[in-house]
Amino acid sequence: MRTYLVTGGAGFIGSNYIHYMFRKYDNEIRIINVDKLTYAGNLENLKDIEGRENYTFVKADITDKEAIRKVFAENDIDRVVHFAAESHVDRSIKEPEVFVNTNVMGTCVMLNCAKEAWELPDGSFKEGKKFLHVSTDEVYGSLPDDGTSYFYETTPYCPHSPYSASKASSDFLVKAYIDTYHFPANITNCSNNYGPYQFPEKLIPLIINNALNGKALPVYGDGMNIRDWLYVDDHAKGIDMVQENGKLGETYNIGGHNERRNIQIIKTILETLQELLPDSDPRKANVSEDLITYVADRKGHDKRYAIAPDKIRKEVGWEPETTFEVGIKKTIKWYLEHQEWMERCISGDYQKYYEDMYKNR
Repeated sequence: MRTYLVTGGAGFIGSNYIHYMFRKYDNEIRIINVDKLTYAGNLENLKDIEGRENYTFVKADITDKEAIRKVFAENDIDRVVHFAAESHVDRSIKEPEVFVNTNVMGTCVMLNCAKEAWELPDGSFKEGKKFLHVSTDEVYGSLPDDGTSYFYETTPYCPHSPYSASKASSDFLVKAYIDTYHFPANITNCSNNYGPYQFPEKLIPLIINNALNGKALPVYGDGMNIRDWLYVDDHAKGIDMVQENGKLGETYNIGGHNERRNIQIIKTILETLQELLPDSDPRKANVSEDLITYVADRKGHDKRYAIAPDKIRKEVGWEPETTFEVGIKKTIKWYLEHQEWMERCISGDYQKYYEDMYKNR
């Protein structure tokens, strides 16, 4: 049975990845989920798999070398999928040192512990061991609003926020281990993810929740900034395919080919809510473009992101399957069906789940 160590598995993308892997492989794999459980880590995302014999949760900080070393010492780890990171740009502008510590130093600890566990006396590595570092398209900077230029794996790095600078630094660390030690790793850089279990500080769940409650819908600047949106299940599939079929040492960009302006996203959410909510639901009256409120632009706000997934399509066989029109409707339906989950996130009650589940362990 192959054993996966997933860092940040209680977060948005990590928890969706774990669900995807168990759907695909069921009892053929074992997953160890290491998560610090910061504000964005929510074990409720994984409550339906808590009882699986092939799933283990370990509460640990990736910057804690002894804790991570212990996980490797007690388990024969075959694959590492490294999601754990501070990821919210606005928070990075206020507290850049937190992002440097987790995203850079934490990645260094993960690399060192994996190298220590996997390296043979002659400097080579045990067969079948692989480390996948999950990163972002934001490391590339910003594209012109021309609809024709794209990020490629060869695009020079040009990060503009403390968040993207910290992720760029972690990418370069992984590249250095690949080049210096021939460490068996890959890097994936993805576009904006959306889907179930996303913490409500991010754009799509924030707009859904605010609209349902008749609260202002904040829009940075003129709302014309463009992002490429990737449905989270498509991303999970891409990560798995890179680990199975990717060439070691290579970087693969995972993009959705779903470019939208921020203001378009908001209007689409409002239209979809109006479509999905029954007339008998009093919240339907709250959903209106009158809620749109333009606010001062984010510092260093990149104009446009767009990924060309040509390399991953050609070498790995992956391509996005979910159009934005389909994905956003699935996403909004999920949030409408999981209002209690959203309310617990906003109130902070979700953090009690860990105490209730693990207090006697």
